[in-house]
Amino acid sequence: MGFGDLKTPAGLKVLNEFLADKSYIEGYVPSQADVAVFDALSGAPPADLCHALRWYNHIKSYQKEKSSLPGVKKPLGQYGPAGVEDTTSGATPAKEEEEDDDLDLFGSDEEEDEETKKIKEERLAAYNEKKSKKPALIAKSSILLDVKPWDDETDMAKLEECVRSIELDGLVWGQSKLLPVGYGIKKLQIACVVEDDKVGTDQLEELITAFEDHVQSMDVAAFNKI
Repeated sequence: MGFGDLKTPAGLKVLNEFLADKSYIEGYVPSQADVAVFDALSGAPPADLCHALRWYNHIKSYQKEKSSLPGVKKPLGQYGPAGVEDTTSGATPAKEEEEDDDLDLFGSDEEEDEETKKIKEERLAAYNEKKSKKPALIAKSSILLDVKPWDDETDMAKLEECVRSIELDGLVWGQSKLLPVGYGIKKLQIACVVEDDKVGTDQLEELITAFEDHVQSMDVAAFNKI
């Protein structure tokens, strides 16, 4: 696994393709995996690598709190697509996580007496309890949708009513407006906020275009991570 050399255009291209259908390097929330890859980059990816640049700007917003993000930072070769070897030059080797490594928390692993073992167990229990109380980060996105009717005779008020009737856990509808398309036809442009691990654009498209008497098609006009 890996991205090749993340300090080269070829490596950044691999990263961009890897993030085409993912919000993060691993899982559904920012983690130490994102920090490890972010720290290996020389700077922001170019604008034509839109997926990598979107991810870079999002992870950059967590720089002040990156040490508190969940997970354990691993070598770069343990992230990315299969069959690609990590060759990033000058990358900082992954350090043993002080927060998650029992040895760093409690000293050497030499033979210990019962009292020392008891102290370690108490400290480990206190640490795990504290860690379990950290609030989970919820990844959200702001999406702007273009919903097109069949013709100029479509009841746009009814079309919007149909769209807003869609109720999903993790979906909140926002403001809307009608925009001219041509030949007297107008499209509905409507905003929404979704929780990334609960609602996707493909799901929204399937539900909206199900109102086939009113809706011809749906397109994503804008998509931004929050």
